[in-house]
Amino acid sequence: RTYGDTETEGQLLNSFVQYFGESLGRKIKRMPLIEETVLPGDSLLTLPVVIIGNGPSGICLSYLLSGYRPYLSPEAIHPNPILHTKLEEARHLSIVDQDLEYLSEGLEGRSSNPVAVLFDTLLHPDADFGYDYPPVLHWKLEQHNYIPHIVLGKGPPGGAWHSMEGSMLTISFGDWMELPGLSFKEWAASKRRNIKSDRVMPEEIACYYKHYVKVMGLQKNFRDNVYITSVSRLYREKDDEGRSHQNEDISTQHLEMEDGQKSLIKRNWEVRGYQRATDGSHVPFCLFAENVALATGTFDSPGRLQVEGEDFPFVLHSMSDFGAAISKGKLRGKADPVLIVGAGLTAADAVLCAYNNNIPVVHVFRRRVTDTSLIFKQLPKKLYPEYHKVYHMMCTQSHTVDSNQHSAYTSFPEHNVLSFKPEMKCVLQSASGLKKILKFSVALVLIGSHPNLFFLKDQGHSIGHHSNQPITCKGNPIEIDPYTYECTKEANLFALGPLVGDNFVRFLKGGALGIARCLAIRQKKKHELIESGDGGGDGVP
Repeated sequence: RTYGDTETEGQLLNSFVQYFGESLGRKIKRMPLIEETVLPGDSLLTLPVVIIGNGPSGICLSYLLSGYRPYLSPEAIHPNPILHTKLEEARHLSIVDQDLEYLSEGLEGRSSNPVAVLFDTLLHPDADFGYDYPPVLHWKLEQHNYIPHIVLGKGPPGGAWHSMEGSMLTISFGDWMELPGLSFKEWAASKRRNIKSDRVMPEEIACYYKHYVKVMGLQKNFRDNVYITSVSRLYREKDDEGRSHQNEDISTQHLEMEDGQKSLIKRNWEVRGYQRATDGSHVPFCLFAENVALATGTFDSPGRLQVEGEDFPFVLHSMSDFGAAISKGKLRGKADPVLIVGAGLTAADAVLCAYNNNIPVVHVFRRRVTDTSLIFKQLPKKLYPEYHKVYHMMCTQSHTVDSNQHSAYTSFPEHNVLSFKPEMKCVLQSASGLKKILKFSVALVLIGSHPNLFFLKDQGHSIGHHSNQPITCKGNPIEIDPYTYECTKEANLFALGPLVGDNFVRFLKGGALGIARCLAIRQKKKHELIESGDGGGDGVP
């Protein structure tokens, strides 16, 4: 299907227009959301906010943009007396309307983003000390605070949680996976779901997120089966109000006035993509957005070793592919072991999966077993017995010990994979430089995953802490203002969740708070300008 297919494209856009026209009512006359396109043959819709990604980050941001506001509960007393005093000072204001930098000052937690720590301690006071205090917040729906937005996702609301391995438990407690305003335990009880422990299966969380969007009345803001192909800036000449010029490759140097040349100024974002229809066809669309929020997570692109032979079909990179191979009986009766590469929790899940299916395992990882940065060192044994079982095997069932004693599992600490061979062999190299060749039935490389921001210019490499390098959750997250979550290197582009280093659901909610406050302030200023007759610029001031 081509982008010239205006009939099907129009049908998709009509669903956007119908909803936003109905929901805004009289406001749409004062602040039009629909513009005629500057590109021939396209119908474009302009929105204040487009959210890319419908996992918990996107859902939580939509919740706040829909007008839900958190207030200090009348009976609440936060265990942090300094924070509680600050909250009391502005009890009549919602948290969104308060100074987040002031409230966050002095707080410590397991996120490097101060607003994430703030919102977490309001929702789960002293959780890291083992307490199960209730939230100190209660929520109100204030329709006048609604900011028009749309959430675009590849699958149903919940994002990657719908594709995670269903037999494994989440690393976090169920309560820590919940979103504001809907208790996970109460939801599970209402659905008569038998939650046997504080940790739950991913399919339960995915179902909760999907239900959350519905029960909170957010579903009209969500579009499923949507794939983004490009997000680019539009520019126009500063002295030419009548025409706009698209040029997504213009560098910032060209935006400044040069001798004898016109200056260009940034305009709105252009978001292009397609929606997969029920018959499998692609319905293209194109939107204008004053602001774009990136909430895509980091599960798009599995980490790769970048070694010879990694593209062979017997080298897998996801738990789902491994689970499918087991369920189809492809590994039944194989004499050679499964080769698992990686020392994180997903690799540990794979070890457990193979172990429980009586499949022998060779486990290869680069670190020493005594490395303090190993995730197992950070998990209490009583809460995570299965992971400590794997760690115990990693330590005690090394290849340096008599392999006949533990043929079901053998670890190779401080080893790197040099190459995979077509005869299903792997070349390993130890820290001392010794090489070893192992035969295997299937290889599973689980060394983390990275976000796929291919739809941005230069795949988003320019907006990380380290310019011109790929965005990664740990090594190179997107550089943001710590209180607004706006990209420091690109105005009106926001990011939250794993893209800014917050892997855990309990912390990504702070990103939604920071963005909602920033956009609420800007929308208020814009409305004031429009009412005074000075409005009408490109994007939110």
